[in-house]
Amino acid sequence: MNDDLPALAARIDRTNALLTRMLAEVAKTPSTHAIFVDAGYLYAAAGRLVAGTEDRRAFDLDAEGLIEALIDRARSIFADSRLLRVYWYDGARRRIHTAEQQSIAELPDVKVRLGNLNANNQQKGVDSLIRSDLESLARHRAISDAALLGGDEDLVSAVEAAQGYGARVHLWGIEAPDGRNQAEPLLWEVDSQRTLDLDFFKPYVSRRTAAYEATGANRPTREAVRFVGAQIAAKWLAARGRETLAELLPGHPYLPGSVDQDLLVEAEGILQYSLRGQADLRRALRDGFWEHVQTQY
Repeated sequence: MNDDLPALAARIDRTNALLTRMLAEVAKTPSTHAIFVDAGYLYAAAGRLVAGTEDRRAFDLDAEGLIEALIDRARSIFADSRLLRVYWYDGARRRIHTAEQQSIAELPDVKVRLGNLNANNQQKGVDSLIRSDLESLARHRAISDAALLGGDEDLVSAVEAAQGYGARVHLWGIEAPDGRNQAEPLLWEVDSQRTLDLDFFKPYVSRRTAAYEATGANRPTREAVRFVGAQIAAKWLAARGRETLAELLPGHPYLPGSVDQDLLVEAEGILQYSLRGQADLRRALRDGFWEHVQTQY
């Protein structure tokens, strides 16, 4: 029995040495964090806070400046951690990047992930993308902390999945001028909560101004708006060429976000009337545009 003691002591020494080396390696490995941004929540809540509206078309957002500010805020919170990247989740027709989304995707340390955008401009599939990324990164120990800017109750499962693999999830919210804009079940599940206030967003959100905002002006008829849509299509055809407009045809009845925005702005200038929030007139505008384009091909 006593003869076994030296062998046992040697095994214990080897085990302790192995644990010491492992702990030393862990100590040398920096912790890593990532930022997950639900752009639908961001635009709606920041727009309401700064510009008084959730309509993206009514305000401009300096995404590059805001992302830098979010990275700086994370750097101050996770002082001993390095940034993996910023994940930016948004919706798009047929998951095709708009010009704005493309410019965001080209920023360093930013990954744009797109869900679908339905006919009512509602995001579909974004929550599942967030869950997939959070769970995968936590499972592979790629992150130790996740800063989640969002408010939807459907994100609860994403939080639980990441926490199940040992990651800590920190919920960031946007100040709500009238009550709460984040689901209570989501608030209950996260490891910490922070609210970004008006002063944080003011430098990056600005309301668009237009001389043609509707203030008592006569509302144009659908036919008048349809005619303007066709008129703009004819003008673009002459200026931009058949090939450019032909590229739009596979997307019918939808237009890429940047093209749709250009069409809206130009039509409002011609009509001297705001079409924001006028769903029937917006449809008439697109109908007129498509009708003219399709007659040329």
